[in-house]
Amino acid sequence: MTETLTRPDMIERLHALLGPKGVTTDADAIAPWLTDWRGRYHGAALALVSPANAAELAACIELAAETGTPIVPQGGNSGMVGGATPDAEGRALLLSTRRMNAIRSIDRAARVVVAEAGVVLQTLHEKVAEHGLRFPLTLGGKGSATVGGLVSTNAGGTQVLRHGTMRALVEGIEAVLPDGSVYQGLATLKKDNRGYDLRHLLIGAEGTLGIVTAATLKLVPALIDRAVVWAGVESPLVARELLLLLEARAGREMEGFEIVPRRCLANVLHHIPGTRAPLGSEHPWHVLIEFARDDLAATPPQERAEALMAEAFERGLVQDAAISATESQAEAFWKLRDSISEAERAEGPAMQHDISVPVADMARFIIEAGAEVERRFPGTEVAAFGHMGDGNVHFHVAAPKGSDRTTWPEHPGKEISRLIHDLVVAAGGSISAEHGIGQLKRDELERLSDPARAMALKAIKHALDPKGIMNPGKLVPL
Repeated sequence: MTETLTRPDMIERLHALLGPKGVTTDADAIAPWLTDWRGRYHGAALALVSPANAAELAACIELAAETGTPIVPQGGNSGMVGGATPDAEGRALLLSTRRMNAIRSIDRAARVVVAEAGVVLQTLHEKVAEHGLRFPLTLGGKGSATVGGLVSTNAGGTQVLRHGTMRALVEGIEAVLPDGSVYQGLATLKKDNRGYDLRHLLIGAEGTLGIVTAATLKLVPALIDRAVVWAGVESPLVARELLLLLEARAGREMEGFEIVPRRCLANVLHHIPGTRAPLGSEHPWHVLIEFARDDLAATPPQERAEALMAEAFERGLVQDAAISATESQAEAFWKLRDSISEAERAEGPAMQHDISVPVADMARFIIEAGAEVERRFPGTEVAAFGHMGDGNVHFHVAAPKGSDRTTWPEHPGKEISRLIHDLVVAAGGSISAEHGIGQLKRDELERLSDPARAMALKAIKHALDPKGIMNPGKLVPL
C-alpha cells in the first residue's frame, strides 16, 4: 500500500534520513539542476536530495517506494537527451549523486578501480594516473560527467575504437533497486552463470531500473607517449579508405579516428577562444587520428604517424596533414574536436542527432542522408561528424539563417529528426549511439522499435519498477 505524505512531512522524513547536507528545498539552489544541458527541458522538483553513501540512497528510495514519489537521478547534468530532468509537476525528488564521490580502491595488479557514482571523469583520470594507470574513456564533458552517468548511459567517447564503450569497461556494479534493496555486484568475476546479468541490464538503463552507486572499472597501463594527426581529406569515402589502411598497418596502436566536416571546424574557430586552424589550407573534410603507445616494445607513435601519413600521401588519401610535436599541440587538436557541440550551439538553432549505422556504411550514409535532408528542407545545412571507426555519427542539421531558436526546433525540427531516424532505421542503424534515449527520443523509440524489443523493454521496466517511480518518462515508453 502506498502511504501518502504532505510535502512538509516528506521533507521532514528526508531530513531525518539524510541530515541537513542531504536535503535542499531552496528554489535558487535547485534551479540550475532543473534544466538540461541544451536548455530544451525544464522541470520542477519537490526537493533536491544528495545522499552521502549507498545506505542513505537506499533509505531514500525505500521512502519513495512507500509514498509513490518519483525519483529522477542526476550526475553531472551534462546529458544530451533530457534524461536527468524532472517533469513540470513538482512531485519528483531530484536525486544528486555528487556527494557520493569516493574512489574506494585502486588495484594496480588487477588493473581495476572502484569508483562511486559521483566521481567526475576528469578526477578519475587524475587519480588512476598517480598509479601509472589509465581509464581509457574520455569525452568533451570530462570535467562534469560522472561515473554513474557514464554507466547509466553506456557512454562511448573518442577511444571506443580500441577500448569499447562503458559496457566493455565496467567489471562490476553496486546499485540501489526500486524497492530500496542494494545490489552488490562489484566483484570482478570472469565467469558467472547465475542467470540474467544484472550488471548489463543496469548499464544503459538511464536510471529507470535502479540507481548506480558505484562501479568497478577496467584500467589499462598509462600511455608512454602519443602522436595526434590532423589531416585534410577529400570526402568521407576517402576517410573510410584511410581508416582501413591505418587499421591494417597500426592495429591497436590507433586509439581514435574522428571525421570532421569543414563547417564544424569553421564554427569552432569562430566561437571558441584560443583555437586555431591546424592546417594552412582549407579542406572539405578533416580527420583526427591518435596513435598511442603503452608498451616500450611498440613503435614510437611519432615514427608510426610519420610513416603512415607518408604512405597515405602516396596513395592520394590525404591532402595535407599536421602531426603533433608536443603534448600541448596534441591537446589543441583534440580541443577542436571536443568543442564542436559547444560551437554548434553558439552558431544557432540546430537539430542534433546521436546515431549509429554499420561501420562499413557510415561514409555513404553521411553523404546520402545529408543530401536528402538538405533537399527536403531547403536552407538547412548538415554537419555530420564523429567516431568513424565505430559507426557513430553526430548528425547535426543547422537551421536556415535567421530562424527562431524557440519555434524552429518544433517545426520543422521534429519533422527533420523523424526523417533522419527513418533513414537510420532503413540503414540498419540505431537512433541512439552513446547519449541514450532520455525523454528526447522516447516517442521515436516506440515508433521505430520492433514489437519484440518494445515488449521486452516494457516488461523489464514493469517487473523491476512496478510503481513506476524510477526516472519516469525516460527511455521506456509510457
